[in-house]
Amino acid sequence: MNVWMVVRTVGHVLFGIGGLALLLMCSGLLSAPTWGLPVALLLLVPVLLLPAQAALTGVNRLAVARVAGQRQGFSYRLPLAFLPGALLLIGMGAMVLALAQPREVERRLDRSAEGLDILLAVDTSCSMEARDLQAMGQPVSRLEVAKGVMADFIKGRPNDRIGVVVFGEEAFTHVPLTLDHKTLLDVLEQVEIGVAGARGTAIGTAIAVSARRLMQIDNPERVLILLTDGENNAGRLTPLEAADAAAAIGVRIYTVGVTGGGRRMGLGRLMMGGRDEIDEHMMKAVAEKTGGAFFRATSAEALARVYRTIDELERSPAEVYEDVEEHDWYRYALLPGLAALLLQLIVSTFLLRRWP
Repeated sequence: MNVWMVVRTVGHVLFGIGGLALLLMCSGLLSAPTWGLPVALLLLVPVLLLPAQAALTGVNRLAVARVAGQRQGFSYRLPLAFLPGALLLIGMGAMVLALAQPREVERRLDRSAEGLDILLAVDTSCSMEARDLQAMGQPVSRLEVAKGVMADFIKGRPNDRIGVVVFGEEAFTHVPLTLDHKTLLDVLEQVEIGVAGARGTAIGTAIAVSARRLMQIDNPERVLILLTDGENNAGRLTPLEAADAAAAIGVRIYTVGVTGGGRRMGLGRLMMGGRDEIDEHMMKAVAEKTGGAFFRATSAEALARVYRTIDELERSPAEVYEDVEEHDWYRYALLPGLAALLLQLIVSTFLLRRWP
């Protein structure tokens, strides 16, 4: 291969790749979300080897007159000698892209029925600070374990409106019922001990606040999952009174008692060892009044199983259909590719043909 052939081959490659890149940018194919036949893109490898065809086969079908053959000064054929090969590279590359079937897939979710409305009430009193549960072999506070389990529960119910109520000495809605689960999870992660008062556990008030929030929603499928590690010792309303009111408006309550063997040390603070008391009789009565159930968990794994059980008991009635619409983009590569091949044929046949 002489110097002139090397220069011409490099010109083919640079011009062809540049032209193909310009075609991709102008047509928007670089942003194609999906390809119908992506394996076809492998054909770009032999296409990019087209400029080396003469060296590989020993036959140069696109040859033009060499410098030595020019006896009468400058010829326009010399600076344009690379053009047929470059146009062939662009045209064939574009045809390969068209064969790979670039397309945009538009997906729309249509709900034919509403899901459940679920409130997660979580105890944030200081007793939930006890680090007597294990996660990945490390001691973790009861609240951190509860937040992790609730986060998994939320992720598994994308079609239900879910909110969070926190309670301690008081109770309030921390996150209203929402389908925006990403924001819900972000806010849930920020829940801390004492956010609703640290020195008491107002279970009755938490049930009342949750029931009032659910009553504002026009949906017969309303569920409250209440998690605590202590007894009702704050608030003016007893849990059973609040449960009667919740049952009257059709709210099912699942009560979850979580303990890990903490020992109460002054002002409700828990240390390792000993055990923590839960008013199991009261929590069972609250659940039975509303058609729910009571669960007790003494480990992180058991608490996760409890929420999985509730998830299975409360299947979402929401019916979601996915409408898929595909927009083919192959024409944006096919038409310019055909134009490049046609131009290559014209240039090589008429403009740069070496006549005998």
